Amino acid sequence: MPPVPQTSPSPERARRFGLIIVGDEILSGKRADKHLPKVIELLKARGLQLDYADYVGDAPVRIVATLQRAFASGEVVFSCGGIGATPDDHTRQCAAQALGVGLALHPEAEALIRQRMQELASQQGTLYEADRPDNVHRLNMGVFPVGATIIPNPFNKIPGFSCGDVHFVPGFPVMAWPMMEWVLDNRYRHLFRTDAWLEQSVIVFGAMEAALTPLMQEIEATFVGVKVFSLPSVDHPEYGRHIELGVKGEPIQVALAYAKLMEGLRGLSAAMGPELVQKPG
Repeated sequence: MPPVPQTSPSPERARRFGLIIVGDEILSGKRADKHLPKVIELLKARGLQLDYADYVGDAPVRIVATLQRAFASGEVVFSCGGIGATPDDHTRQCAAQALGVGLALHPEAEALIRQRMQELASQQGTLYEADRPDNVHRLNMGVFPVGATIIPNPFNKIPGFSCGDVHFVPGFPVMAWPMMEWVLDNRYRHLFRTDAWLEQSVIVFGAMEAALTPLMQEIEATFVGVKVFSLPSVDHPEYGRHIELGVKGEPIQVALAYAKLMEGLRGLSAAMGPELVQKPG
């Protein structure tokens, strides 16, 4: 099969990660999205972080536009949902349209789907009939954009697929989560930064973010690659009204930036509480 059209990837050191959640049931509130916190967890355990998440309903025009941005971004993107074979599943077709390629039954996917159907027939004590209409229809779950590669599904063998760095998995968490882990561990292990990432912060009482902004800007301008964050809270069960002020990035730079942050807070006579340290894993 010809390769999936590729865009120029981002430099490896700057690879970003995105998430697309597809489904009317999420936007209507019929189901709550569980993927966002899980993807954050999976990436964090590997020293990575999620840069954005898009939610889109079962509208092909919007799905195509969202996927076109994903393919053009050069980023690593996971898309959850809509890869089944019912009338409200559009993601496979939209991915092909976004890439400008056709759809075809993937031979590995076909073999896995047939194997799954044979196992189900055996479990039910019935004969597997390959030409039965419902069995033929199930093969549509293996119809992917031309050039796609498969993502193994340890739950029921029905695979997902990858087109370059955009990876498509089912909406069911029991299937999607181990499939995304497989992609991370088999495709992007070289990006893991479990020993090269640190987050340090301090609880600040009685301060306004506007008064802290110049200090935050100074730190980001001084320490390249370090991100400063400010998380205000008005009703925290332990700290009450406060701001969690901190820095995150490469450990050596974070140590220097955090020292500068604390020096600046002392210079502002800020009332400080506990200091917090967070590492991947």
